[in-house]
Amino acid sequence: MSYSFIMDERIGIPLPHLEKNFEDYSEQEQAEILLRWEEIRGMIPDRIKRLETMIIARQDQLNVEDNFAVSCRLNTEIADLASTINELHLWFRVHQDMAVGAAHH
Repeated sequence: MSYSFIMDERIGIPLPHLEKNFEDYSEQEQAEILLRWEEIRGMIPDRIKRLETMIIARQDQLNVEDNFAVSCRLNTEIADLASTINELHLWFRVHQDMAVGAAHH
């Protein structure tokens, strides 16, 4: 098999690892890849909600934090979580690009 899905620990979902262009896979392989990706993609909204909950908790802590160093750490954590959410939004849209590519063949 010349494709796999490898867990990305930072964003919390497996990501596709394709050894060739999507269009170069057989129709059956493309269908398998899209089916697996659709399963993974379905997990993204719940993952985003969990990260948003973590951001809210840190913002609540930040609102009452008097220690500057702790405030800086909380701000950094919030920014990292927001960046992860942004990346998940980008991955959520990948399906549309692959499906469009598959539809042209």
